[in-house]
Amino acid sequence: MTQMIAVFNQAGGVAKTTLVHNLSYHLSQRHHRVLAIDMDPQASLTTFMDFLPEELAATVYDALVNQTPLPIQEDIDGVDLAPANIQLSTAESRLLNEFSREDRLEAAIDPITEEYDFILIDCPPSLGLLSVLSLTAATAVLVPIETQFKAFEGTNLLLDTVRQIRRKLNPELHIAGFVPTRYDARNTQDVRTLGAIQSELTAIGKIFPAVPRSTAFADAAEQRQPLAKYARRHPGIAVLEEIAAGLEALSDAR
Repeated sequence: MTQMIAVFNQAGGVAKTTLVHNLSYHLSQRHHRVLAIDMDPQASLTTFMDFLPEELAATVYDALVNQTPLPIQEDIDGVDLAPANIQLSTAESRLLNEFSREDRLEAAIDPITEEYDFILIDCPPSLGLLSVLSLTAATAVLVPIETQFKAFEGTNLLLDTVRQIRRKLNPELHIAGFVPTRYDARNTQDVRTLGAIQSELTAIGKIFPAVPRSTAFADAAEQRQPLAKYARRHPGIAVLEEIAAGLEALSDAR
């Protein structure tokens, strides 16, 4: 069964796009067919995967608003991409009075679902309609949490959103797990927050290994490459591999 995983947190700067970019690559290297969907109007994932968003003839916006086939750019480091650009920011207003608007992304994905083993959705940093569309389409949600106390505090709001989506729109949605991000073992606040994540959220979902804070992620993105291609000996690669393996295990379990 295809795993459609929404990488979601209503806060910005928690490495959602970095995770989607890198985990898509690692899953493809593990011989899975992978599609990454950019649902963020900032289009960072589209940029990371070496496209100029403003030059694209078709994006996710067209599939959502005009109900055209989902546009797919094929085989970027082994990963397919449904790109975005700033036009996506107008989708919410364009869909305001549309019937069953929450199902638009699911409807766009449905014809191609069987072509992929994993579909990873890069959600915007908000609780707006684009995130609702993503969570309605997904089978699971993967939650990155920066290892800072303020970021951890916002988890309850996020979990409440997931509960509402499950109750009203997508009863099959489950939590794939939590990924602590931007972790610095030398920082006592990071260590305390990681401990809180591990003790308080384990009952809700799997706690994946912490992704280290490193400028190499930004450097790799600037070069339009996943970290494993940019810096082959970086310690973060082993962490990403373990997370990818964990997503495989969750898929097998279902």
